[in-house]
Amino acid sequence: MNHLTDEELVEQYYAAAAGAATADAAAAEAMAGRAAEAAAANAHLRECAQCAAALAALESDLAVLRPVRIPERDENYGEQMWARVEGALPPRALKRSPALRFALWRGLAYAASCGVLVAGGFFVGRVWEQRHAVTTAHVTAAPVMVAPQPKVVVVVLGDHLDRSERLLVELKHANGDTADLAPLPAEARSLLAANRVFRDDAMTDGDPGLTKALDHLDRLLTEIANRPGGLDAAEAARIRDEMNAEGLLFEVRVLRSKNPHRMNTVRVVAKGGAA
Repeated sequence: MNHLTDEELVEQYYAAAAGAATADAAAAEAMAGRAAEAAAANAHLRECAQCAAALAALESDLAVLRPVRIPERDENYGEQMWARVEGALPPRALKRSPALRFALWRGLAYAASCGVLVAGGFFVGRVWEQRHAVTTAHVTAAPVMVAPQPKVVVVVLGDHLDRSERLLVELKHANGDTADLAPLPAEARSLLAANRVFRDDAMTDGDPGLTKALDHLDRLLTEIANRPGGLDAAEAARIRDEMNAEGLLFEVRVLRSKNPHRMNTVRVVAKGGAA
């Protein structure tokens, strides 16, 4: 006895299923073409227990593989698919995570804060403008007192020594007349700042002769400058004696002749407040 092959068993299974489920005339006509083969297979299955058992096992396996019905894709297709999938989603997938909720709230809070700051700044600006306008309209501006700024002058060493020599000559030839002595304190004060700058330069450059002469001149100018009320005859005589004892006038003249290369030295000097 020849047993049915696996292919014949599968055909027999689907032929039986199609015959039971199809009422279509065209399908019935197609099945009629192999009616003789199906009848022979059925007769063999009734006689052969082995083939019948194999068909039963095949039916059990194929029953699991039932075709899934594909719904028509109409306008409700998306809703139908979501209805089928929604039930399988875990509950937490439908909720926002705490981190996402915090980020959203933080963004909203930041936007609200910016809005409050902008509105507050606008309000304060309007109030300030109104008050400032009222104050400007009703208050007379007081005169502004500006502190005197120091003069900044350019001084040449040769010119400085010329002026110093003229002052020493005037002091030497003053006969005690108050009118002759009155301008000397102001002139001495105008020479002090430049004299100290040039003295410090000479000390830095290692020029002992110039340093010594300018140091003597500094002491004499300081004494004269500290007499804002003017020199009297006795003070002028005392200072003149000191000048002659130190030979300061001679020293200044020698410096001008021995150091021609330094006479063009230029310095910027700040002198007191504006006159």
